[in-house]
Amino acid sequence: MARTIQSLERAAAVLRLLAGGDRRLGLSDIASSIGLAKATTHGLLRTLQQEGFVEQDPRSGKYQLGAELLRLGNSYLDVHELRARALVWTDDLARSSGESAYLGVLHQQGVLIVHHVFRPDDSRQVLEVGAMQPLHSTALGKVLAAFDPVARNAVDDGELTAITGRTLTSREDFEREMVRVRALGWAADLEETWEGVASVAAPVLDRRRMPVGSVAITGAVERVVDDGAVRPHLVAAVRECARAVSRDLGAGRF
Repeated sequence: MARTIQSLERAAAVLRLLAGGDRRLGLSDIASSIGLAKATTHGLLRTLQQEGFVEQDPRSGKYQLGAELLRLGNSYLDVHELRARALVWTDDLARSSGESAYLGVLHQQGVLIVHHVFRPDDSRQVLEVGAMQPLHSTALGKVLAAFDPVARNAVDDGELTAITGRTLTSREDFEREMVRVRALGWAADLEETWEGVASVAAPVLDRRRMPVGSVAITGAVERVVDDGAVRPHLVAAVRECARAVSRDLGAGRF
């Protein structure tokens, strides 16, 4: 059986205790409830407070849950709302395009795949939910980098690593690509991440019209590309899917 980290278990116990009631708790109450010495409990509370997970009332000295937990919780809910809103539309996208459909969100220095619809044929495929993809070379990532300042900062802070011979590794070339993506409203990855594979992606916006993710289709380059360019009907299908999900998230018509 895998060993657990005792300090994390204790911190989790503190957070659950504070989440279980509607009042602030003092150090003695918390220590007795979780069965730890006051000194140990105070150390846990001080660390949680430094990270923003716990707040201390300056007058009473009692503790309550902090704003950082709310931010993390909202992020969790946002991703799940995005996925829920996209389920039907990405199914339709895979069916109409004949290719695999993906929904991705910014996570740390890359794109996290939160939903994946298999290509509608009998070929063997592997579910990629939970996989991370690069920001600078994938269509999903380029869209986020073009429209989301946080994603762009992540690209600027990282390296433009060559993954294939077609990956953009020059800052000047990448900046020109960002200008093109913003002008067109969609991005392409033509064998920049995987040899023989092409993708096209478009941004998903929320009610504030801020980018919260991107949708894409991915397939063999000969099916996605014609005469060096992404087939127009595939671009249209991806953009319409992104618009539909955005409308469901409250972005309105655009």
